[in-house]
Amino acid sequence: MKRCVFVLLASVCLAFAAGVRAEVPADYSLVLLTENFPPYNMAADGKNFAREENIQGIAADVVREMFKRAGIAYSMTLRFPWDRIYKLAMQNPDYGVFVTARLPEREQSFKWVGPIGPDDWILLARPDSKLKFDRLEQARHLKIGAYKGDAIAETLGRLGLHPVIALRDQDNAQKLMDGEIDVWATGDPAGRYLARLEGVSNLKTVLRFNSAELYLALNKAVPDEVVARLQQALDQLRAEGRVDDILNRYL
Repeated sequence: MKRCVFVLLASVCLAFAAGVRAEVPADYSLVLLTENFPPYNMAADGKNFAREENIQGIAADVVREMFKRAGIAYSMTLRFPWDRIYKLAMQNPDYGVFVTARLPEREQSFKWVGPIGPDDWILLARPDSKLKFDRLEQARHLKIGAYKGDAIAETLGRLGLHPVIALRDQDNAQKLMDGEIDVWATGDPAGRYLARLEGVSNLKTVLRFNSAELYLALNKAVPDEVVARLQQALDQLRAEGRVDDILNRYL
């Protein structure tokens, strides 16, 4: 009798597990949105719209490998501005957005796959600047440039530092050199990469005030099985050294 009960329970568990996997139809596909955020994601022609293979960068390449290994179909589109595509991913089932920092205040808004790569937060100043800080509070009296809708800008705003907002993060490089802002709050390595594209180099790091990790954020309606398969694929790629190989191609 006990054996029969055990077999029955095992059958129920297997059926339940099969049912969970059956939640993902064979034709299931995700809509992935991203932005120009070099070197993680960027349009091949530098414009603010691109699709599929015309999107390059560390995260774009990692995401492609991840979805291929997980066997999940997707489309990939790069659009502008960031705050719009972020909201689209939050509001639409079967949508995702990458890359974005996984912050406590964002935790319940998405399902997460990652980390894909690091994103330290720094304050950059002009090469001849004498500024140097031990903590962010010391920069309160300065004009701090940041990028609209970015996690760094949102954090500065919550701390009452009132950042000067730019629609494109790379615009802050020239604003810094022109004296329109005193320091630029940006990510590392993204900020330095963007500055070089604008012909600006040798910017000085005057403060490193946070270390973040960047993720693929998926709409909460995305099936858990899809999230698990993608995370497993990413973990395998990292263990095999493929993620490091992709990073080294760009940095």
